Order: sequence, then structure tokens, then C-alpha cells
Amino acid sequence: MENILTWISAHQQLLYIVILMIFVGIEVIGHVPSVLHTPLMSGANAIHGVVIIGAIIVMGKAENDNYLALILGFFAVLLGMLNVVGGFVVTDRMLEMFKKKK
Repeated sequence: MENILTWISAHQQLLYIVILMIFVGIEVIGHVPSVLHTPLMSGANAIHGVVIIGAIIVMGKAENDNYLALILGFFAVLLGMLNVVGGFVVTDRMLEMFKKKK
């Protein structure tokens, strides 16, 4: 427990920044009009594509006996792909709402 308190006191500024980012993110996302959700989803998909590329690079640079890096890289690629595909599905469904019905 003492190690945790020491780490918190050593990284106090970093923790304040993370907490502030959480609140600012919630405020920004909460005030986005519904018309802008589709472009924001497309931007988030592009960012997660970069995350996938970074995870593949980490897996490629990892040594063969470094199982932790390989497992974490695999899960990063897997979860990133799920996020990208899910984001495109949601974006496609949102765009379908704007098409005229026959």
C-alpha cells in the first residue's frame, strides 16, 4: 500500500491531467450535435487504424521469447480491429438514416 501512495505522490500532476482529460472529453462529446456524429466516427476509425498499425509494429519488433509483448500486441490488434469494424458499421447505419426512403 505504501508503494502505491508513493507512486501517486510522485505522479500527482499526471493523474490530475488524466482526470481533467476525462471530464473535458465527456463535456465535448456530450455537446456534439447529432449531425456531426458521423464525421466524428469516421475520424475515430482512422485513429484506431493507426493504433492497429502501431500494434503490428510492436509485435514485429518483439523478440520471439517475449510472450508478454506478443500477447499484448495480439490483443491490441484484435480489439483495434473490432473497434474499427464496429465503427464503420455504426457509421454506415447512421448514413442510411439520411437516405430518402423509397
